[in-house]
Amino acid sequence: MIRIQSLNSRIFLLTLFFTFTLNIFAQTDGAEIFKTNCMSCHTIGGGRLIGPDLKGITKKRKADWLKKWINSSSDLIASGDAEAIAIFEEYNKVAMTSFYFEDEDMDALLVYLEDPPIEEKELATTATSEHEKGMSNSSILLLIGVFLFLLVYVLTSIKNKLKTQLNQPIETLSESVINQGKVFLSESRNIVILGFVVVIVVMKFTFDTLMGIGVTTNYQPEQPIEFSHKIHAGDNGIDCNYCHSSARNSKTAGIPSANVCMNCHANITSGTNTGTTEIQKIYDAIGYNPDTREYIEDYEQKPIKWVRIHNLPDLAYFNHSQHVSVGGLECQECHGPVQEMDVVYQHSELTMGWCVDCHRETQVKMEGNDYYTKMHEKMKEKYAGQKITVDKMGGLECGKCHY
Repeated sequence: MIRIQSLNSRIFLLTLFFTFTLNIFAQTDGAEIFKTNCMSCHTIGGGRLIGPDLKGITKKRKADWLKKWINSSSDLIASGDAEAIAIFEEYNKVAMTSFYFEDEDMDALLVYLEDPPIEEKELATTATSEHEKGMSNSSILLLIGVFLFLLVYVLTSIKNKLKTQLNQPIETLSESVINQGKVFLSESRNIVILGFVVVIVVMKFTFDTLMGIGVTTNYQPEQPIEFSHKIHAGDNGIDCNYCHSSARNSKTAGIPSANVCMNCHANITSGTNTGTTEIQKIYDAIGYNPDTREYIEDYEQKPIKWVRIHNLPDLAYFNHSQHVSVGGLECQECHGPVQEMDVVYQHSELTMGWCVDCHRETQVKMEGNDYYTKMHEKMKEKYAGQKITVDKMGGLECGKCHY
């Protein structure tokens, strides 16, 4: 009897363990599903966005009803469901996008919505210039010069004190420097050494100046619309790829069209910081009346003239999809903490050396990249026991980046 009870208790504990484990995985998957598909229109505890706030939604609606609504709100409305029709009417007769999730994905999403984790927002960091990250060469040379001057001053003072004690004439600092300079230059080898040092210093300053031509950081031009990435990507948590969708499958990340803006701002007519002023510029560009919530017929649309911030020379080739989809890089690795920027600025140098350093340090992500399985297996054999970085797979070949 005792053994049976012990066995039952073990089964009970194992059941709890597996239930807890599955719940964790479901919540993790659910978070990813919510971020990818729902976050652009809904918040959890952040108030109404395009659609309603989903905080406590699993308590307000039954799971079966939510599954039908999420998979195809249009079908549920067409069936005559009173709740679905009421929501459809409340939100200006705009039906929610149909997703047709698999049962596992749907269950994971509902588990996540039932108990979403509380995320703490990181404090925004102030943008710093490149020269603030460390002393420049000129600053180091200036410090060396100041140090040598102080050293000469101290030695001259000591020398004068000794001469005072010996009742010898005292030299001023300038006289001492001039006399010591004459003595130093009296030997030809010292002149050669001094000339060599001067040439090296001049060449170093010239090299630094030439290498800095065309290299820009913290470029932050004024844009035609005060669009805040901090509010959109940071506070509202909108995925960068929702607006810059071509980054996943194209060479360029692309500039979002006004139609993408209107996915949200057809209903959100007032901004957090600027009220209606900046959003009205979008309406003026495409011809939309926020009062009637209708587009103006026969309106001559005007393109929004955004100012490009990140730019590479024509001789350099860069493919966003190769880095985002295949390499699995996050936007912030090149563009910096965009989610903390009210006005976007160029964070990285985008020089060849900067790219090469990244290729030498970044390890190739092989997990979940099945398309390149054969290539990865060959690389594992070739570089057994070594860290396989991007440079080992041709990441330093000139032809990879230059035409």
